[in-house]
Amino acid sequence: MRLRLNGIRKSFGATQALKGVSLSARAGAGLAVIGENGAGKSTLMKVLSGAHAPDAGTMELDGERYAPSDPLEARRRGVAMIYQELNLAPHLTVEENIVLGVEPSRWGLLDRRRRREEARKVLADLHTSISPSAPVSALTIAQQQLVEIARALVHEPRVLILDEPTSSLTGVDVEHLYAVLDRLRARGVSILYISHFLEECQRVCSDYVVLRDGESVGAGDLTTIPMREIIRMMVGREVNELYPRTPHTIQGPLLELRRLAGRPKPRSMSCVVREGEIFGLFGLIGAGRTETLRALFGLDEVESGTAHVGGMDVTGWSPRKQLRGGMALLSEDRKREGLLLNRSIAENLLITRPEPISRGGFLRLRAEQHMALDWMERLDVRAQGALQPVGELSGGNQQKVAFGRLLYHQARLLLLDEPTRGIDVGSKASIYRRIGRAAEQGKTVVLVSSYIPELLGVCDTIAVCCRGEVVAVKPAAEWNEHALISAAIGQSAEGEATGADEREL
Repeated sequence: MRLRLNGIRKSFGATQALKGVSLSARAGAGLAVIGENGAGKSTLMKVLSGAHAPDAGTMELDGERYAPSDPLEARRRGVAMIYQELNLAPHLTVEENIVLGVEPSRWGLLDRRRRREEARKVLADLHTSISPSAPVSALTIAQQQLVEIARALVHEPRVLILDEPTSSLTGVDVEHLYAVLDRLRARGVSILYISHFLEECQRVCSDYVVLRDGESVGAGDLTTIPMREIIRMMVGREVNELYPRTPHTIQGPLLELRRLAGRPKPRSMSCVVREGEIFGLFGLIGAGRTETLRALFGLDEVESGTAHVGGMDVTGWSPRKQLRGGMALLSEDRKREGLLLNRSIAENLLITRPEPISRGGFLRLRAEQHMALDWMERLDVRAQGALQPVGELSGGNQQKVAFGRLLYHQARLLLLDEPTRGIDVGSKASIYRRIGRAAEQGKTVVLVSSYIPELLGVCDTIAVCCRGEVVAVKPAAEWNEHALISAAIGQSAEGEATGADEREL
């Protein structure tokens, strides 16, 4: 057995995050660590990677006592972790980040040639074209995640821990990652894999352990257990619908983009989205999906083309003006753009529409708390109270708050960029239900997602972007995973060049 954890406990003040967790990982095998947000997965992995010291319990690595004092010692002993939240130095280059803390040296001096060689080798293993000399600050979130993965692989670890590693990756990049993990397992590396995408766990892992409320509630062979049983252990109840559907009526056109172009993307985005429709946008990294939402909302400059909402030209409007006009954006990066982490849940929920909780220009604090508590109940936000800093919540509860702000704002056009990235099954189902209810109320939803089952399960219509343009638009029922990927790389399912249908202008 490569790794054993026995009776691991960890508390933060009065909060007991781990309550005696035990697990075992075999050499050359994958262990799926499964559980909802707040179950203790990330805390357990931080204990294993040296970021936290356990309050009780023991760890063994290849039969020897293992108790790293910090993450650097863990890496030197062969345990590397890829965190869900990016942990890079943005002012440094890609290659500097990859070897940060374990820089190669010669005669006491930094060996720049070897550093470049090591960075190039691990980037080549990931099949990415990212330049080693590029500054990390210039990369997209997805590219930064690939650098984070490269950083963990550079010294060929004995144990590799991945916490939601595909949350910013598209299908092609995910397949490249799977191929790397296959090679690592063949070399005897143990993979500890945390993901809310259960089909990913099945692809990477043969074993599983389920955590709930800081405890191990199940473990065994992942290849034989039904997924519904895994989900039941995760949430403590049956979950019958992963993609709940709410009946809703689609009416006439609401949003019309005509050859919208930004800097550097989108290049020429054209599509029509109807009132009450859940409209999905799919594409690979660099396809221009996120850039389209940002340009439409006024965060990025529009160079040419037009955007009309309800027949009104809103091209180039500022975010403040778009909000007043009924458009709201949920950013893919909730930590930096979607939330004020050091402010309360109440402030984050209600900040864009203060009128109902103010009088004479002054905020009514009691009204703010009552309003926030009402919305927390509607959204099933689990917290100590409305005044708790949102940064203390689990990822799923943070996302509910960020999404809830759009609903409280009463926006009629919701732009959702990766709304379920990095959150658990229960929280995903909650957000899907909210999206369905928004459509039922006549609101229009534009949903950007890299997760194909989500698009197929939630959307009415799916448009595929390639190189900054819409290349195909069809009802969701007419798409499948193969066809979406084919269109995203510029080919039809039959191998011919794609072209948009009559829904594109």
